[in-house]
Amino acid sequence: MNQLYIIGAGPGGLEHLSPAAHAALESCTDLAGHGLYLNLLGELTAGKTRYKTPMGEEIARAALALDLAASGRTTALISSGDAGIYGMATVVFELLARKPKPEWAEVHIEVIPGISAMQAAAARVGAPLAHDFCVISLSDLLTPWELIAKRIDLAGQGDFAIAFYNAVSNKRSWQLLEARQILLRYRQPETPVIVAFNVTRKGEELTMTTLGELDPEPLNMLSLVLVGNSETRRVGPWVYTPRGYHTKPELAETTNNRDG
Repeated sequence: MNQLYIIGAGPGGLEHLSPAAHAALESCTDLAGHGLYLNLLGELTAGKTRYKTPMGEEIARAALALDLAASGRTTALISSGDAGIYGMATVVFELLARKPKPEWAEVHIEVIPGISAMQAAAARVGAPLAHDFCVISLSDLLTPWELIAKRIDLAGQGDFAIAFYNAVSNKRSWQLLEARQILLRYRQPETPVIVAFNVTRKGEELTMTTLGELDPEPLNMLSLVLVGNSETRRVGPWVYTPRGYHTKPELAETTNNRDG
């Protein structure tokens, strides 16, 4: 079978790689991905042909994976996190839609989900994404900043908790500052914010701050920013966003008893 697996390898630590992804990797002869993500797979890549491509060559990487699978190689295209969240799955399907090759029609594709960085970061600090939330990339390489700003504004109006991907890069940091200013129209400066770096990987760092004090200076492309909604709060070392259970009589009664 001409097989292509599009694998979400999780946030980085192999303990967060799903059994389905592990089994697919074992069956593959060829792996294509950004070098960092292939390296994070460690010994799981042993004995397999690896094709490392740099950041920015996503279209070529997806085409290579399709070509390998079409030639009869059992191939995995690797994304970090979940392949369908700012990952490689959409690149494959866009190629199939816009620049198809006849031989690609014979490729059997399976997308295998993975734990996203926002899920891993949220779990580290509690439950900041427990209610309605949205995910927004601050990179304007493929999306005009005007549209990104509109989405941030609407998310602020809707009181969504927000996960910001691509918060800063080596060439830009002003977008995060702009996002903060937009959200401060709707939220208090004390709104909890979590800045996560290399979650589940070597060098993991988690910083709790506030919307008013959010500073892009120490961040980089591997940083993820979680911004709470108007109800998000801290309890001890944890951050959580309530869903309204405190309005339930049984929880309200428990709370009142404790207060007494």
